[in-house]
Amino acid sequence: MAEISSAVVMKLRKMSGQGMMDCKKALEECNGNLDEAMTILRKKGLATLTKRADKETTEGKVVCVTSSDGKQAAMATLCCETDFVAKTDAFIAAADSMKDFLLACKAENGVDNLLATEKGGKKFSDIITECVSKTGEKTTVGDYAKLSLKGAGHIATYVHFNGKIGVMIEFETSTQAVADNEQFKTIAKDIAMHVAAINPISLDSSGIPADVIEREKAIAADQVKDKPANIIGKIVEGKMNKFFAENCLLQQGFVKEEKVQVQKILADAAKAAGGTAKIIKFVRFAIG
Repeated sequence: MAEISSAVVMKLRKMSGQGMMDCKKALEECNGNLDEAMTILRKKGLATLTKRADKETTEGKVVCVTSSDGKQAAMATLCCETDFVAKTDAFIAAADSMKDFLLACKAENGVDNLLATEKGGKKFSDIITECVSKTGEKTTVGDYAKLSLKGAGHIATYVHFNGKIGVMIEFETSTQAVADNEQFKTIAKDIAMHVAAINPISLDSSGIPADVIEREKAIAADQVKDKPANIIGKIVEGKMNKFFAENCLLQQGFVKEEKVQVQKILADAAKAAGGTAKIIKFVRFAIG
C-alpha cells in the first residue's frame, strides 16, 4: 500500500469537506488517487442515504431567496433527522448553497426538479449526498416552490425566527408604483407573517376542496339536527360562513388587528399607495 502523505490528506479534506480520518481511509483504499477517493466519499453518502431511507426528517431549515430584481422568489425545506445536525456547519453550508440552486431552478414546483438543477458543475442532489456523508444522517428536500411576477406586483417573503416556517405571497398591483411603496411592502410582509402564524387553508372559499366543504356542512347539519327544519339551513349557512372566515386568508381577521379582515387591510394599504392590489397566490412550508 502506498504511503499517504498528510499533504494529500489535507488536499482531499479541502476538496471534500470530510474529516481527516475519512479522507485518509478513502485515499488508502485507492492508493492515493484523489479522484477515486472523492468517488469513495460520495458512495459513502449514497450508502448512508440508502441505509437511513426509512428515518423521519422532522428537523431542518426553510430556505427562501428573492432574485435581485424582485421578480422571482423561491423557497424550499432542507430536512434532516435531528436538531443537532441542523446546527452543524455541513448542514448550514448545504442550506446556504441551496439559495443559488433555488434561483437557478426553472420549474415552479417539484422537489425532483430542484434536485436535478445544476450549478457550478454539480446538481443539488450532489450537495445533499456530500452533506449526508459528513453528518451521517438522512437529509432531504421536503418541499419546493417558485413564484414569478408576470406584471406589476410584489412578492413578500417571511421565514419565522426558528427557521421552520416560511411563507411567500404573490401580490398583483394596479401599478408598479403601488408595489414599490414602502408602506405597502410593510403590510405585504405583515400578511406573510399572518399566514405563518394562522395557517389558512386557502386564499378564499373557491380554493377549498369540495369534499372538505361537504364534510363541514355535514358536521354542521348534524350539530343542529334537533332544531326546527325551517331554520336548519340558515344555521348551517351561518356555521359555514364562520368556517370560511376562520380558514380563508382574505376573510380572516388580521393577526395584528383581529376585527379587520385581511382583504380590507390589503385594500386600504393599496389605496394609500395610490391604487389597488390583490393576492394571486401564497405558499406556506413548515418543518416538523
